[in-house]
Amino acid sequence: MSGPEVAIPAEALLGEGPTWDPDAQRLVWVDILSARVHTYDPATGATSALETGQHVGAAKPRAGGRGLVVNLRDGIGLYDSAAAFRWLHHEPVAGRRGNDAAVAPDGALWAGTVRYDETPGGGTLTRFAADGSSATVLADVTVSNGTGWSPDGRAMYYVDTPTRRIDVFDVAADLSVSGRRPLAVVEKGAGFPDGLCVDADGCVWIALWSGGAVRRYTPDGRLDRTVALPVSHPTACAFAGPALSDLYVTTARVDQEQPPAEAGSVFVVPDAGAGLAQPAFAG
Repeated sequence: MSGPEVAIPAEALLGEGPTWDPDAQRLVWVDILSARVHTYDPATGATSALETGQHVGAAKPRAGGRGLVVNLRDGIGLYDSAAAFRWLHHEPVAGRRGNDAAVAPDGALWAGTVRYDETPGGGTLTRFAADGSSATVLADVTVSNGTGWSPDGRAMYYVDTPTRRIDVFDVAADLSVSGRRPLAVVEKGAGFPDGLCVDADGCVWIALWSGGAVRRYTPDGRLDRTVALPVSHPTACAFAGPALSDLYVTTARVDQEQPPAEAGSVFVVPDAGAGLAQPAFAG
C-alpha cells in the first residue's frame, strides 16, 4: 500500500459518498453544498457532473445500470440512464436535508438526514424499499453518516457523528437491526467519525472529519491501520476500481479558515486492501 495521492483535483465544498459503479466502471461521488453528482473513470480520467437543483447527500447506482438514486434535501429521487428525474419519496421538511446513505444487501436504501443547524436529535435514518415505501429505523439522530454491512450481512455499522462512536447492530434474517452498541470510540482530538466502508475482511474504514486521516478497525473494534492525509477534513471512503483494491477518499473545504489547495479533492490510496462489492439500489 502506497500513500494517498490526488485522484481528482477539485474544490468541493463538501465532497462526500464515494461509490464504485461496476456497470459503468466509474466512481460516483457528490458535492453536497454545490448540489452536484460527480463521476470519474479511473481508466481514462474522464469526469462528469450532474446538477441536482438542491443539496444532495448521496448518490448510489441503481440495479441494471438504470441510473442513480439520490438522497436530496426534499426526499429520495431517481435519475434514469438519460438523467431524467422523478421523485421516489418526496417529503420536504423545513430546515432538514438528506445526508449520507448506503444500499443494504437486499437492495434497499438506508438514507440519513440532518438538520442544517445540526439540532441534536433532529435527524433520522430511514429504510427505503424499491417501491418507495419507507420505515424509520432511527428517529433521534443528530448527523446521520456512515452506514455499512459486514461481508456475511449479520452486522450493520453506523455513525451518528457527534457521538464519536462507530456503532454496530445485529442484523436479523429479515434485515431488521437491533442490539446497538459501540464498536469503537474515536478519542477527543482525533477528529469525528464520518463516512465509512467495509472491506472483504470485515474491517471498517472510517474517515475522520477534522482529523486528517482514515482509520481501519477490525470487527472486534481494534484499530489496526491509520492512513494520514494532507488535508484535515476527509469525509468518506470507498474501495473502487476494477479490482476493488484502491481506496478513494472524498474531502471538504468547509469549516476551515484557510483550507489547503488540495482540500475538496478526491484522494486515492492505491492497493489499500480488498474491497467488498456493494449492491445497487433495487428501485
